[in-house]
Amino acid sequence: MAQPSDTRYLVAPGGTLRGRLRVPGDKSISHRSIMLAAIAEGETRISGFLEGADALATLNAFRRMGVRIEGPDGGEVRVQGVGLRGLRAPDGPLDMGNSGTSMRLLSGLLAGQSFPVTLVGDASLSKRPMRRVTEPLAQMGARIGTTEGGTAPLDLVPVERLTGLDYLMPVASAQVKSSLLLAGLYAEGETCVTEPAPTRDHTERMLTTFGYSVRRHAAKVCLTGGGRLTGCRLTIPADISSAAFFLVGASIAPGSDLILEGVGINQTRVGVINILRAMGGDIELMDRRTAGGEPVADIRVRHARLRGIRIPVDQVPLAIDELPVLFIAAACAEGETILTGAEELRVKESDRIQVMADGLAKLGVCAEPLPDGMRIFGGSLGSTSGPDAGDAPWIDAHGDHRIAMSFAIAALRASGPVAIRDCANVETSFPGFVELAATAGLSIQATRG
Repeated sequence: MAQPSDTRYLVAPGGTLRGRLRVPGDKSISHRSIMLAAIAEGETRISGFLEGADALATLNAFRRMGVRIEGPDGGEVRVQGVGLRGLRAPDGPLDMGNSGTSMRLLSGLLAGQSFPVTLVGDASLSKRPMRRVTEPLAQMGARIGTTEGGTAPLDLVPVERLTGLDYLMPVASAQVKSSLLLAGLYAEGETCVTEPAPTRDHTERMLTTFGYSVRRHAAKVCLTGGGRLTGCRLTIPADISSAAFFLVGASIAPGSDLILEGVGINQTRVGVINILRAMGGDIELMDRRTAGGEPVADIRVRHARLRGIRIPVDQVPLAIDELPVLFIAAACAEGETILTGAEELRVKESDRIQVMADGLAKLGVCAEPLPDGMRIFGGSLGSTSGPDAGDAPWIDAHGDHRIAMSFAIAALRASGPVAIRDCANVETSFPGFVELAATAGLSIQATRG
């Protein structure tokens, strides 16, 4: 049952998405902007910062470690950097809330500090696997305690030194890569990470923007510890992960014609665009430019008849966060869509494979979960109040913001209302989603249950 403090969405069926929108700043880049600005020398001015709970968890952690930060105010933040060795011990555990990015990246950045620190999170984050970062960090000499199951809280103990590592990642993960590179800033010698498949490269790009030398050789990225970062000005692009909900929404809703302004189109993040185009999506990139070292464009998306595809495995790491809403696109496409190679979806904020399959079933969609993906047979979408909804009228988002927003978008093609519960965490990732979606043409109401 939904808890009394639950946020619920009720979304009326149908609608068309039109006009121009700007979604909030990129969450991945917002996290990294605070981390690197804090350990840089001098002032960094950031614009476009995402003022959601996840990014604010990172910001508040550095405030508690003695970094002077002004803002955020309308996305503007000023950070007075303290240099690589200027952080101070916090007065207690650092709470990462629901942010896996904060916890995994900070575990690397803090592994080489001269003070002990404990990283904690909410109930959801405390279930997520951390050995993928703690084990390679231990190979560098870090001492990080976890629970018996390899989960948070993480207890970081000071060590005499860290040593550079040449690490071949068994599974592609931008968070693991970034954590090791951040630890490498404090390590003796060279730290290298080799990726089995491309992942988002925001950390490498931003290190370069702060004046730190990063070397890439094919799939390997390297840096040498002991350098310095210099404060700078950063503009954070609009988040393509947030734009993805509207990219899919406009693709599936007849009559839609929508422009999303200033969206980051980093080549390691455009899987959602590549996959939608492969399904027949009508997507145009306009006014390409650069902001904060990142490629940016305005994206025009219009309604198109989508067809089912086998999603290329090489696109999975480029669209890992956008796959839930792409499942909605697949449910509205003609024919069968098959996804494999996405085991990581099982250990996100929820088991996104099973939770999406359960929700699609409530809408009458045939969705078969696979160990590492999903098989979806496209067609018509029902309603949570219809005969296919079963006994329970609610789709349960399980506190996962991307699940909640994906099913809200599904209502554009549903035969009746779509009701979703446990949606409060949307504000941690996409503040203002309900208001922005309503402005674009989605008939959505949020209530406290």
